[in-house]
Amino acid sequence: MKLAHLFFGDTPDVKWRLCSQMGIRYAVAKLAPELTGKKTIADFETLKTARQVFADHGFELIALEGDQMDMMRIKLGLPGREKDMEEYCRMLSNMGELGITTLCYNFMPTGWFRTAKDVRERGGALVTGFSTWAGRQLPLTQYGEVYAERMWENYEWFVSQAVPVAEEAGVRMGLHPDDPPVSTLQGIARIFTCPDDIRRMLALSDSPSHGLTFCQGTYVTMGAPVADLVREWKDRIFFVHQRDVAGTAEDFHETFHDNGPTDMPAMMKVYRDVGFDGIIRSDHVPTMAGEDNSSPSYGMNGTLFGVGYLKGIMDTLKINY
Repeated sequence: MKLAHLFFGDTPDVKWRLCSQMGIRYAVAKLAPELTGKKTIADFETLKTARQVFADHGFELIALEGDQMDMMRIKLGLPGREKDMEEYCRMLSNMGELGITTLCYNFMPTGWFRTAKDVRERGGALVTGFSTWAGRQLPLTQYGEVYAERMWENYEWFVSQAVPVAEEAGVRMGLHPDDPPVSTLQGIARIFTCPDDIRRMLALSDSPSHGLTFCQGTYVTMGAPVADLVREWKDRIFFVHQRDVAGTAEDFHETFHDNGPTDMPAMMKVYRDVGFDGIIRSDHVPTMAGEDNSSPSYGMNGTLFGVGYLKGIMDTLKINY
C-alpha cells in the first residue's frame, strides 16, 4: 500500500515538513486555481511544475483528489459542459504523461457537506456532524430541484467522455461516494448513497480506469457491511480513505480513528488479504487542543494522530507502505 497525505495547493508549509517527519513519501493533491492562484492543471506546465515542487520536498505526487476545476456544468448537465469536459480530458492526459496515475473524484454538486463543524468528541476535540433535520431547513440552491434520473443521465455522459481518455492515459478514476449519503440535499439528488448505487455505477464500464475511492467512513455511515464490500469490489478499489463515524446517515458525527464503531485493525487486515496495493490515507480528523477550527476535519494535530495510528496497525500486520 502507498500511505499518502492530502495536500491543498502546492505551496510548502509546516504541514509538508511534518508529513516528511512522519515518513510520508506519497502526495495526493487538490490543485484547483482557487488554492494555487495559478492556471488549471489542464495546462501541462502548471501540473508539471506542481509535481516538481512536491518532488523537491521529498514527495511523489501520485494522485489528485477533488474538483480540480469548476465541474458544476458537467455535474448538472448545463450548457457549456462540453467545453468543460474538454478541459477535464486535457487534465487526464496531462496526468498520464506526468505519471500521476490516480484521480479521486466525486459527482456531488453540493459537495462534501456537514450541518455542524464543532461537535464535541473525546476530550473536547471538535469534529463535524450531519443532521438530516438541519439539512432539510436549508434553502434550494440557485439550480432549483434536480432529480435523480437527471443526475444519472449527467453521470453516464461524464463516464462516456472521461473514461476512454483516462484509459488511454493510464489514469485510474476512483469515484468517491456521496457524503453524507442522503438522497437529496438542498433540492439536488445525490445518487451514490448505497452499495446498489455503486454497483450500478460500476456496471457502466468495465474499463480498468473505472473504479472506486473506497471512503470507509461514508460506507459506515450508509450502514453497509464494509468488509464484505471490500471483498466484493477488491479489483475496482484504487484508493482508500480511512476514517470512522458514529450514528447513521440521518444523524452522525465523526470520531477519532480509534473511537468509532469500526474495527480498524480488522479492516486493515481485509485490505491486506484481498491484495489491495493502492493508495491509502488518513481522512477527516478531529480538531485537537492547541489549534483553531478553521479547517474542520483537516487539522494537523489530528492528522498526526491518524497517521501514527494507521502506521502502527500497518507495522503490526507487516504491511509495507
